[in-house]
Amino acid sequence: MMKESPSIGTNRTGMDLSPIDKKQLIDATESSIPSMAGDAGEIADVRSEYMEGGARVGSVPPPGKLKGIASEMVDALKGSNPSVLVDKLSERLAFERTGTRLYEALVTKHQMAEPLPGGPTIEELRKIQADELRHFELVRDVILRLGGDPTTVTPAADVIAVTSLGLIQVLADPRTTLLQCLEAILTAELVDNDGWSLLVRLAKATGHPLIATEFESALLVEEEHLAKVRSWVQAGTIGLAGPGPVAKETVTGAVKSAVADVARSVAKSVAKDSTKKKH
Repeated sequence: MMKESPSIGTNRTGMDLSPIDKKQLIDATESSIPSMAGDAGEIADVRSEYMEGGARVGSVPPPGKLKGIASEMVDALKGSNPSVLVDKLSERLAFERTGTRLYEALVTKHQMAEPLPGGPTIEELRKIQADELRHFELVRDVILRLGGDPTTVTPAADVIAVTSLGLIQVLADPRTTLLQCLEAILTAELVDNDGWSLLVRLAKATGHPLIATEFESALLVEEEHLAKVRSWVQAGTIGLAGPGPVAKETVTGAVKSAVADVARSVAKSVAKDSTKKKH
């Protein structure tokens, strides 16, 4: 069983553990002469030269089906740039795929970890994992309906995959704790919420109101995920700090806050459905 609380150990990364070496290190730094002339401007010049080459991180492919070609022609006639929507759809597809795998790794981490104060249950994590998979399938189906190819890696999808590498490394590392992994998941959920919010606005802006409505439903679910993960991180961190009354109160408060956030999201969804029925 992996322990959650950080322990006092043989950490030698700080200089204060060796005052003599610390002084020698600082003296050497202050008296040393740079091995070459120049400043940060030199590397900036080199980067600029590469940027002037015009290379980009991939491209958005042309539609491979007649339906996709027709869809792009309609969008072009309306004045929108369909490649932007295709690029961001591919990005969300890649991130939802990664999110599903992150929660799969988190379930395994949970099974090996000791109980975390105010933390999630296995059932809660599996529910979110199932939601992430459904969102992946939603984006995939939308891409197919628009005549696109969901197996294509567009520039935005490529960039988000590289951005997610650190999260994957944290979740896959056998040394990380459940709380540390939840903190990584919190980063993912923050990005996911903003990604869905942007996609809703983009779908509306490019003349796809029905798709925007589907994405709004996914956004409400993602908001619930964010509220829950945030409460787990807060409650777990304070809970590990000590068993005092303040810690217990904070854990309880974090859980209540998460429940309130979820209730607000549900109420928002119900209100929206009621408005639609009236019209």
